[in-house]
Amino acid sequence: MRLHVGCAQWTHPAWPQPSRSKLASYASWVNAVESNTTFYGIPSRSSVENWAAQTPPDFRFVVKLPQVITHERRLSNIAADFHAFAAAVEPLGSRNHALWIQLPASFAPSDLGMLAAFLRGAPREHRYAVEVRHPAFFDDARVADALEQVLARTGTEWVPFDTGTLFGRRPTSLAERDAWMKKPRVARRAVALTAHPIVRYIGRDSVDETVEGWTYLVELALSWLAEGRSPTIFLHTPDNAEALNLARLFHSTLRAQLPTLEPLPEPISVEPPTLF
Repeated sequence: MRLHVGCAQWTHPAWPQPSRSKLASYASWVNAVESNTTFYGIPSRSSVENWAAQTPPDFRFVVKLPQVITHERRLSNIAADFHAFAAAVEPLGSRNHALWIQLPASFAPSDLGMLAAFLRGAPREHRYAVEVRHPAFFDDARVADALEQVLARTGTEWVPFDTGTLFGRRPTSLAERDAWMKKPRVARRAVALTAHPIVRYIGRDSVDETVEGWTYLVELALSWLAEGRSPTIFLHTPDNAEALNLARLFHSTLRAQLPTLEPLPEPISVEPPTLF
């Protein structure tokens, strides 16, 4: 039983980070990260070795599959690309929490056969997590059940992106307006399919509104921990400026109710720049 918390990135201009070793600094604040950069291309093995070197053994990456696999080829005829990607991220070892299959909104219930075939053939040394965005998976109970059955056959998790707080009222800033245009508006899910549920939660510019909106998620994570599951929660805001602090706050909120949770590390002190 363990709680992992993190953000959608490991560097941000608003965060207190040194000019070098930004990932090592980030890993002193939280214990997980969404690896979104891998969506745009397969990283070099040396880059991944550097990621591993900057993080402790209990740190976790949720690594997004490249878009050529999920969006361009839609999980078909991707053996060579997948094996190249898996080889590239191999240096993460146990830090590789799950391979994250984020599917486009056009990936519909009629495409479930492609997902099922991919998961049946996927190497079992990896854990997999799937994010869907087509509204039918959230609005039609029979469609949701069909997806859950596909995932259950291979022990794959369904990753919900909870945008309920974001869409709770109209945007009040450019960042919120941009998020309104780009983020999926789908129903909230509160079901874990495996021992390692993952939730992506996005709030608003207001810290108070963000915290108020995650009340249900605190209770959900506590219930999962009580069941012996190990959830991973990623905290987002429209501009992510406060995401790092919010991730620590979420963890401390749960730990106040469950003192047996292992504490997060103490953040690395970042010295102010000097002229000499």
